[in-house]
Amino acid sequence: MIWSRDYTVEELNGRPKGHIGDLIGIEFTEITEDSISARMPVNEKTHQPYGILHGGASVVLSESLGSVASNMIIDSNKYIGVGLEVNANHLRPVKSGFVTGICKPIHIGGKTHVWDIRLYDDTGKMNCVSRLTVAIIPKT
Repeated sequence: MIWSRDYTVEELNGRPKGHIGDLIGIEFTEITEDSISARMPVNEKTHQPYGILHGGASVVLSESLGSVASNMIIDSNKYIGVGLEVNANHLRPVKSGFVTGICKPIHIGGKTHVWDIRLYDDTGKMNCVSRLTVAIIPKT
């Protein structure tokens, strides 16, 4: 297990409210030995003007997953993990339902973490692949 302790999905979903992930409906769904998953509705809050999932919403889901994952690994009394670089390739449009993101580590270092995040629609087709680099910085 890569996590600093046992976490629960309920604990991740109980984080403070009012942030962007909460506002667009991101919900954590699974924690495994080396991955976390979350889903996000595809609706008027996450659409772009043409009625399909906004690429920025996909990036918010990706960055939320990777940032939370990094913060589940580090000593939260001493450090915080913050997004340093994110990229995303949007592979196919999604009009409705949910997209589910699965986040797995590529690199876990002392100062940076790199995450692979893949988003899937309700039919299991990948609609986005993303990579997030997280900087591990001292708490001030």
